[in-house]
Amino acid sequence: MSKIYDFTFSFRLVKNYMVFCFKRFYSAYVVVGKENIPAQGPLIFAPNHTNALMDALAVHAIAPKNMAVIFLARADLFQNKTVAKYLQFAKILPAFRMRDGMENLGRNNEVFDQCVEVLDNNKALGIMPEGNQEIERRLRPLVKGIFRIAFAAQQKYGSEPGVKIIPVGIDYGSIVKANKHIIINIGEPIEVSEYMNAYADNAVDVTNEIRDRLRNELRHLSLDLASEKYYDCFEMVLELANRAVLEELHLPDITVSRFVARQKIAERLVNMEKNAPEEMQRLEKLCLEYTATLKKINIKSRVLDDIQWTIYALIGECALLLITSPLFAAGFLLNFLPFFIPVFIRKYIIKPEFTGFISSIQYALGLITFPVFYILQSVLFFYLTDLPLWKDLLFLFIQYPLLKCAFTWYSWARKYLVNLRYEFLKQIKSPKLVVAMKLREQIIRMISL
Repeated sequence: MSKIYDFTFSFRLVKNYMVFCFKRFYSAYVVVGKENIPAQGPLIFAPNHTNALMDALAVHAIAPKNMAVIFLARADLFQNKTVAKYLQFAKILPAFRMRDGMENLGRNNEVFDQCVEVLDNNKALGIMPEGNQEIERRLRPLVKGIFRIAFAAQQKYGSEPGVKIIPVGIDYGSIVKANKHIIINIGEPIEVSEYMNAYADNAVDVTNEIRDRLRNELRHLSLDLASEKYYDCFEMVLELANRAVLEELHLPDITVSRFVARQKIAERLVNMEKNAPEEMQRLEKLCLEYTATLKKINIKSRVLDDIQWTIYALIGECALLLITSPLFAAGFLLNFLPFFIPVFIRKYIIKPEFTGFISSIQYALGLITFPVFYILQSVLFFYLTDLPLWKDLLFLFIQYPLLKCAFTWYSWARKYLVNLRYEFLKQIKSPKLVVAMKLREQIIRMISL
């Protein structure tokens, strides 16, 4: 009888396809610290949890090639028999909570034993140590289940190296939108064996110690906006101070460096809230005024990062947009249905109440719509044209690159229109634009060194 951790041929095919598509869901797929992952188990991947299925796929994408990662998920997802079969195939086990009924909590012992068996066979688990999902980019308290499993599996090895917990920090350019960045930061493994001798004497204190260590690792690997009262203010400052902090740290303007700068800004904001509450209140007031002013003049904050435009540069950009517009048109027409059908189904049929499920739903539906429509459109192209077969095949494979071209052109065009508006406001010497620029400078000064 096959085990849940067996790396079957069918699972390999599905995993490879899903990971392939997952990497292309984002405009930039960046992995830092891949060398920290051992070639074999027993391993427990411990990522922060903000984006449903996408978090699990991020772990699958970095795991050793021939190793299945067994995940835990909410038990209520298994109530539908069809969904339960898929989850079992995807190597996901149910985790029962109080809301699933007191009578079901005892079933966690069976799941617990299965998790230990996975680790006993040198395989990998994926456990979200926060225990639940929220879309805010801040760490929540870690639950103890992951450590209970880790110590139980480590009994086999005693004080010798065995079970390793791999901290994984995931940062998304957007929780909702496709074609944004994803950064997966992998920390150094935590050797559970280091805690075994002390665990035998005082399990509670040692569990708290290893939990604090994992939490500290995740804080350094992810973006922890550790504030409830000023969370919106934090997010605003992250955007508008990023360029200034990059220059301060002498870092290049690339995806990873921008993340490092955001971490530094978040650290300063947390310290300000804790040690200088009056300054924090003043900063929030400035952010609210800045947001309201931008709204009045219909300008996005990010356009004010690039204010060295000239009229000749704008004319040149307009010409380039017009020249490349056929690429956008082709990409839009060939990808309209496979892209927007998942959006329609998500909005009007599934209607998820939680924002954190949006990208997972659209990604999962896109796994079906894109290949189906690409094949159908290629067959139609074959019958409508009298071209050689190799050109028909070329048409099949060019549809996805044209989607990326369409995304890039659309973002470029939107940015251009905002730049045009900024240039117009500057030429007429808009008082509100002057106010916005002054507020921006004050905010950046408060957070920069």
